[in-house]
Amino acid sequence: MSIQVTVDIVIFTIRDSRLKVLLIKRGIAPFKDYMAIPGGFVLEDESLDTAALRELKEETGVDNVYLEQLYSFGDPKRDPRGRVVTVAYYALIPAGHPIKAGSDASAAAWYDADDLPKLAFDHRRILDYAIERLRNKLEYTTAGFKMLPEQFTLSELQSVYEAVLGKKLDKRNFRKKLELLGVLKATSAWRKTGRKPARLYTFSAKKFEKLKDKGILFPF
Repeated sequence: MSIQVTVDIVIFTIRDSRLKVLLIKRGIAPFKDYMAIPGGFVLEDESLDTAALRELKEETGVDNVYLEQLYSFGDPKRDPRGRVVTVAYYALIPAGHPIKAGSDASAAAWYDADDLPKLAFDHRRILDYAIERLRNKLEYTTAGFKMLPEQFTLSELQSVYEAVLGKKLDKRNFRKKLELLGVLKATSAWRKTGRKPARLYTFSAKKFEKLKDKGILFPF
């Protein structure tokens, strides 16, 4: 019995203060017309990472984004085509990144992570695992900042954390903790939001690494 290997990529972003996941509508069998996570088979001369990057580009038009291997899923009955093991990845992209459907997908669109349609294969299990991993990573990695532009407001940053964690955070406490961590740098630029402009900030990866080395986490 031969075993085939696929890669599937869960793509997250923040839009309208909601955690969104990119799904494609399958244009071929099996599960034709079902929504699914972008992905496909690994070619003989490809590494897993290379295959994931290729599928990401071919099926959604998305490239040059943060990509990390997530987990392997190998239930013998997960794919009606035969014995197929998939290596799942997750990608984080800033809001507003353009997407497009690829050759074997008839549509690509963003869906609320907590309001999903019925998915092909075992993709709901993969997606649920990816969401849980993302929530955990907010505490000790720069994951939250991967879904922001280079310059952002404090409200936009808080919106990312609230969307991923699925809960409201106290504004005053959130900003106080950020100030104590010292990982943000205020710029001279401002963005008009509502009735008054908001200052733009950048993230200091070097300061974050020093905190992480000391075991200091983002306690949100």
